[in-house]
Amino acid sequence: MSTAATVLEASGLSAFYGRTCALHNATLQVSQGEIVVLVGANGAGKSTLLRSLSGVIERTGRISFLGDRVDKLEPEQIVRRGLVHVPEGRRIFPGLTVRENLEAGGDAVGRSKNEIRQGVEQALHYFPRLAQRITSYGWSLSGGEQQMLAIGRGLLANPRMLLLDEPSLGLAPIVTMEVFSIIREINRSGIPILLVEQNVKTALRFADRCYVLEAGRLVKDGVASELVDDPAIVKAYLGG
Repeated sequence: MSTAATVLEASGLSAFYGRTCALHNATLQVSQGEIVVLVGANGAGKSTLLRSLSGVIERTGRISFLGDRVDKLEPEQIVRRGLVHVPEGRRIFPGLTVRENLEAGGDAVGRSKNEIRQGVEQALHYFPRLAQRITSYGWSLSGGEQQMLAIGRGLLANPRMLLLDEPSLGLAPIVTMEVFSIIREINRSGIPILLVEQNVKTALRFADRCYVLEAGRLVKDGVASELVDDPAIVKAYLGG
C-alpha cells in the first residue's frame, strides 16, 4: 500500500440495478500519484464500481474524496469536486468538432472561457494527434482518436482524479500502447487514476496496484507487478 496521501477511499460500497445487487461491500483506496487498475471477468462489476464512485447509479456505503464525503452528492457535484469519470464507449458528440467536444468538458463544470482555452491547449499537448484534427467532426475520427478525445474532454473538467473505463476497448495494439503512454504522462502530472481494463497484461505494466473483482466482490489486491506473475491470478482472472 502506498504511503502517499489518500485521494479516494470507499468502504462498504454496494451498488444496485433495481433490486439486483451488482457490487458487494467493496473497500478500496487510491493514493496520490497512483495508477490503480480494476480487473476481472466480463460482468464482474468493474464498470459498476466506477459508476458507483461517480454517483451515476444507486449505491450504499461511504466514499471520501480528498478528505470529504461525497457519497451523498449528485454526480454533477462530484465531478465539480474533481472526481471525473470517462465512461466506457467514449460517448463523444459526433456532430461537434474536436475543439467543440473538448470545450464541452469545461462548460459542463462551469469553467471560464480563459480556463477552457488553457484546458484545450493542455489536452492538445497530451494528444497532438487531436491538434491535427481540431476542426474535424467527432464522427470522422478513428476509434483511437475518439478515445483520445474522450480522455481529453475529461481533462477539461479540471480533474483531481480520473476514473477511466476501458480506455483501450476496440483499439489496435499500437494505439493501445500510445493511449496508455499518455495516461501515464497524465498521471505523472499529478492526477491519480483508477481504471478498468480488459487488456490486463498491458494495464498491469503501467499500474502501481491492482484490485481483482469476482461476481461483484473484491477478492484480491496487491502490487500490479506481483499480481501479473501470480499463477493463480493469471489462470483465474487474467486469461492464462
